[in-house]
Amino acid sequence: MKNDLDQFITGIPKSELHLHIEGTFEPDLMFKIAQRNSIELKYNSIEELKAAYNFSNLQDFLDLYYEGAKVLIKEKDFYDLTTAYLEKAQQQNILHTEIFFDPQTHTERGIKFKTVINGIYNALEDSKISTKLIMCFLRHLDADSAMKTLEEALPYKDKIIAVGLDSSEVGNPPSKFKHVFDKARKEGFLTVAHAGEEGPASYIREALGLLHVSRIDHGNHALDDENLVNELVKRKMPLTVCPLSNLKLAVVKDLKKHPLKLMMEKGLFVTINSDDPAYFGGYLNENYLAISHALTLNRDDIIKLAKNSFNASFLSKEEKMRYISKIDAW
Repeated sequence: MKNDLDQFITGIPKSELHLHIEGTFEPDLMFKIAQRNSIELKYNSIEELKAAYNFSNLQDFLDLYYEGAKVLIKEKDFYDLTTAYLEKAQQQNILHTEIFFDPQTHTERGIKFKTVINGIYNALEDSKISTKLIMCFLRHLDADSAMKTLEEALPYKDKIIAVGLDSSEVGNPPSKFKHVFDKARKEGFLTVAHAGEEGPASYIREALGLLHVSRIDHGNHALDDENLVNELVKRKMPLTVCPLSNLKLAVVKDLKKHPLKLMMEKGLFVTINSDDPAYFGGYLNENYLAISHALTLNRDDIIKLAKNSFNASFLSKEEKMRYISKIDAW
């Protein structure tokens, strides 16, 4: 029976809405690009690098994440990184993906904004699957840095659908970036934000009330506040949940205790995503498989989650209906 469900999961058409392109940097590609750019990593081998993927919290992961990102220098590097993910996505029957990128991770190192976005966007243009691009601000940096990044992005407005907020959550509430998000919305960007992963439910409230987000990325701690849960249900606010990320970063100790099924039972608008799959042990299908085994999800649950992934996207209403009809036909 499990094998039947596994085949069902791997075959069903789906969308991914919470994916950091820098978090798809597989060790073999990282070493290849490091060698190409004559950059020395502090790890001597792919095996040694993989052994470092043992995180006790978000900051442990971010330290390694930024170490890997430093080898990305040229437009071709960003193109190759993005293409590698898109090829994997296509293999996993992902028909549409909305990709985060972190320009400050690179501009802080002296890489030009245009180098980053052109490399990524050209790969999206060459892809066989539907894509949209979301620019995230690093919340551990100050709001002035975020505003400068937003200004740099304005000439590329046609390439970016939304802005988001990621990196170290605790101590960096959404309210810190209210003015940046106000300007982003005036410029025509949609908004999303990581909230309630390691941070409290109040951060989710701030993301809703101050940043006027269209989606909450993660949102686990919404369950700590029943009134907030009711508000999220009423608003039909999508939550982009990332099971293997939550496990790897010790947001949950055991996938059997993951809140996803409870979220669904409470009527929350939940989607499954892979977050930073190269670091967290699995791409989208692996996340679906792992959480379905842990929580004994059934076919109806999987169908609902797959349909949610399109309904929560920034596709047009007509495009959503077209993709959902593919699920029904499948």
